[in-house]
Amino acid sequence: MDYTRLDFEKPIIELERKIQELKSFTSGEKINLSSEIEKLQEKLERVKKEVYHNLGAWQKIQIARHPQRPYSLDYVSLIMSDFIEFHGDRLFGDDKALIAGLATLNSKKIMLIGHQKGRDTKENLVRNFGCANPEGYRKALRIMKLAEKFDVPIVCFIDTPGAFPGIGAEERGQAHAIALNLKEMSCIKVPIIVVVIGEGGSGGALGIGVGDRICVLENAYYSVISPEGCAAILWKDSSKAPEAAEELSLTADKLLKLGVIDEIIPEPLGGAHKDPQKTALAIKETLLRYIKELSHLSREKLIANRYERFRKIGVFENKPH
Repeated sequence: MDYTRLDFEKPIIELERKIQELKSFTSGEKINLSSEIEKLQEKLERVKKEVYHNLGAWQKIQIARHPQRPYSLDYVSLIMSDFIEFHGDRLFGDDKALIAGLATLNSKKIMLIGHQKGRDTKENLVRNFGCANPEGYRKALRIMKLAEKFDVPIVCFIDTPGAFPGIGAEERGQAHAIALNLKEMSCIKVPIIVVVIGEGGSGGALGIGVGDRICVLENAYYSVISPEGCAAILWKDSSKAPEAAEELSLTADKLLKLGVIDEIIPEPLGGAHKDPQKTALAIKETLLRYIKELSHLSREKLIANRYERFRKIGVFENKPH
């Protein structure tokens, strides 16, 4: 597959180009350059590891936003079966930026809820670039209540730059819809497992982000605000987004250290788009493990643990004046 390349991948691109040139040359000539090609391939692997193992926060955000990165429906098709999508919030309409439905994961029934982006401009307009409206969050809550009624665990895939901030969304109660989800998800009496698969921005992510276990893919991010939004507020300059990204502690490794998340799900070298199947299997293993673990808890214990989990996030200090 011909991937869209990022700026920091230029050394990798250059080596791949040289290897391809040598292979093309030897195919038409009676010259054996296999040793030179092998050396370049070894160097390529070293450079890949050096580049991808030393990514900064802004570089990881670029990978999280990669146009070929797998989205919620991609993971549904890769690791789930019998997906039946539900539509509408029974109040206003159906929000295609947020999907929800019943699926099967290794013979286990689950309720899947996730943000969904588009692959091209036309599809992104339909999906609103993964930015859900109030009706999307109300649909999500309706489906969660259904899962609770039939004792089905809930899986949430987060992938949004944020909830849609348009006038119509505000008029229809965007803030209230998200706040209500936070309140109701805290006491849903079935296991909730949250996976941030790409972007995890602001209240748009939190609207389906209250769970018993929260996992983040290695190159995904989870933040109170986008780096661009933070830069615009602090420095009145959105071009300072890379600096803001470093200060926000939004990468998976920092989130785990801070106790915001429970686990980092590994990605293939270079990002989930390099090997969607491998990434999907890693997500599947994590989901099955947590579903099994949480299913043994009583409903009362499940709610109590969830409450304690979120109460432990964040610390403060009293400093003498």
